[in-house]
Amino acid sequence: QVQLVESGGGLVQPGGSLRLSCAASGGIFRFNTMRWYRQAPGKERELVAAISTRFITNYADSVKGRFTISRDNAKNAVYLEMNSLKPEDTAVYYCNALSEVTNYGYWGQGTQVTVSS
Repeated sequence: QVQLVESGGGLVQPGGSLRLSCAASGGIFRFNTMRWYRQAPGKERELVAAISTRFITNYADSVKGRFTISRDNAKNAVYLEMNSLKPEDTAVYYCNALSEVTNYGYWGQGTQVTVSS
């Protein structure tokens, strides 16, 4: 039933910025921690950033100071503002939201972010 719909991915030059959005649809629910993951070709999926219900955030060392995760509980949405992008940031980015009621983890379809000159 529930789907996470992502948007905001695309091609950007090194040093540029992108803002990813992920909003839930298909029902009424409440989310606990919301996260962004990414997976580059030939690499394992890694946690990029997480944000709790109380807006406490956590970031991978590789993106600290450059990425900002935020959420809008009223909209059941999570965002990832990416600044000073590097080619190493190129990956498919996935949003994840943990149901506060069932603890089930919902995933977005993934959105491609390509950082290239």
